[in-house]
Amino acid sequence: MRFVLPESVTVPRDLAPLLEQSVLRPEATEAEVLQACRDAREMGLAAVCVRPGWVAAAAKALAGAAPRVVAVVDFPQGGSRTKERVEEARRAVADGAREVDVVLRPEPLRVRDYRGLFLDLELITARSGVPVKVILETCRWTDEQKVVACAIAKAAGVAWVKTSTGFAEGGATAADVALLRRVVGTDIGVKASGGIRTTAEAMAMVRAGADRLGTSAAAAILGYVPVG
Repeated sequence: MRFVLPESVTVPRDLAPLLEQSVLRPEATEAEVLQACRDAREMGLAAVCVRPGWVAAAAKALAGAAPRVVAVVDFPQGGSRTKERVEEARRAVADGAREVDVVLRPEPLRVRDYRGLFLDLELITARSGVPVKVILETCRWTDEQKVVACAIAKAAGVAWVKTSTGFAEGGATAADVALLRRVVGTDIGVKASGGIRTTAEAMAMVRAGADRLGTSAAAAILGYVPVG
């Protein structure tokens, strides 16, 4: 399938370099992953975000292209031990991932084990060797907890904080993006993900402070329509 941009549609094309095309459904097929890679090349997207099992295929499909491969780690629950999370991240990088999105471990945040939370993220960041995004699952935390999680993630050396997995009861909101941006400042990035499907929604996240957007609807956001 190809995508074309109708002349009648005016689209903020500068959104394309901010978009990650996500293929994260457990039942996703290799054909869907490869199609996402072709779309990312054609539309000039930032990346394709996949589960670890599809990293090698995506890396091969995007070899020599600008879009990079992003792997999710300990996804979507964030319940594994640090050692397992580090190993999963390192395998993904060895397979070709150039960024890693790791789910924040919820239990340490819930019980206020801030040292444990910091050490987990610091080790993953140090051992992975690529930029790390921390997925907070913002719909499940109070604003106070979000602030604490962002501060710890920033101190641990992550490259981005990210709102959501897209597999919880809620996704990205402009209010959460703005809160995350206020906490981390301009030193690290903010990725909005989860439920972003239209140009208006994408622009709202950017205006709130997001500099990366995860979506399964990049073509629709950019105004492309399928042909052929």
